[in-house]
Amino acid sequence: MAGTSRAGQPPTRKLRFSSIEDCVEEVRRIADADTAGSLEATGSWTPGQVMAHVAAWIEYGYEGFPIGPPPFFVRWILRRQLKGIFANGMSPGVRIPGVPGGTTGMESMETQDAAKRLLAALDRLGSPEDAPFHNPAFGPLSDEDRVRLNLRHAELHLGFLTYPSEGE
Repeated sequence: MAGTSRAGQPPTRKLRFSSIEDCVEEVRRIADADTAGSLEATGSWTPGQVMAHVAAWIEYGYEGFPIGPPPFFVRWILRRQLKGIFANGMSPGVRIPGVPGGTTGMESMETQDAAKRLLAALDRLGSPEDAPFHNPAFGPLSDEDRVRLNLRHAELHLGFLTYPSEGE
């Protein structure tokens, strides 16, 4: 989890989740760091906004997305990038054209409330419940790919939340 930085981007932790449980454990560490007063956000969002955003994008698969799909050619390009996203993660700074703030779901929440919301969303993601709504950018995904996409999304955003690790 070494810190990295791209030009113009704040430093982040490089996270890689192999399973929903890996992500759940990280959310619990973040909540614990918040309780201990040692949690910091390196980006422009609060920790609550970060976790609310990740939770919202998981929930959208079950409840509906607040945005429509981009034009066909954009979806075609994005689908071709999916394997790379699964292998290498998502890039910071991507904005959805025409959406105020460049994305949705980053409402202000207290950190502990947002952590509970994200844990509930992750539990739902790991459940057998059908997610009937397709991702507007990537279209229909297998259950496995839907989980992998949400884990890559969580890695990106939770990487902006820092706390001392054991031994520091």
